Amino acid sequence: SSLLLMAGIVAAVGLCRRLTRRRLRSHQRLRTFLLEMFSTFQICACTNELSLLGNVEPKPHTALTLTYGFTVLHGLTLPGSTCNPCGTLQPMWGGGISVKTGGLKVGAQFVAAVLARVFMHFIWSLEMAEAHFGALSQGCSNPMQTTETQAFCIELLFSVVFQLTILRVESINPKYRVHLIALLITMLVYAGGNLTGAIFNPALAFSLHANCFYDKFLSYSLIYWIAPSLGKFLILYVF
Repeated sequence: SSLLLMAGIVAAVGLCRRLTRRRLRSHQRLRTFLLEMFSTFQICACTNELSLLGNVEPKPHTALTLTYGFTVLHGLTLPGSTCNPCGTLQPMWGGGISVKTGGLKVGAQFVAAVLARVFMHFIWSLEMAEAHFGALSQGCSNPMQTTETQAFCIELLFSVVFQLTILRVESINPKYRVHLIALLITMLVYAGGNLTGAIFNPALAFSLHANCFYDKFLSYSLIYWIAPSLGKFLILYVF
């Protein structure tokens, strides 16, 4: 039923994106905002659900297989959307999009992160699936299973590796590129998922761990917002 729920989210977002493209051709700003918001909502909502399936046997094979499968699905169904504030920094920095458009996209990503969290909490409160029982009582699930310095370095390193790969595979056929990126994300989740969650996406981190940001805002914003952004700037500066 968790898989059905995620498939339903992907289908609904696909429909919303199609309608937005068709109906809002003349409203460029609103169209940009909504497309980015729907796309980020899909990733945040599905990842919130996936995080509940991390303990499904056999561990960690089930979780990693689902991570790979859904990353490929997101890549194929959400072309043209970055869904990551760090990814939006690049065209802003390079002059590909204006600061205003960049700000609009980042705003859309964080709005989507909050909406996805509220939506998933509502779904979990209905307790339709076994995985949903007790999901709301967890509070801050504390994804950091290491020191703050190590966590900062891990998210920074993963962000650098991820952004570097994105730059390197730009010229590859999109059909194959989606699988390469999904494979990389799955490998990073396998390598660091048990230490920091291996998120390297500020909006997604906020959607998954809003309670933690509320409890320990400074350390969480440093690790899940500043570290990946710093990784992005290092790549932009070097390349």
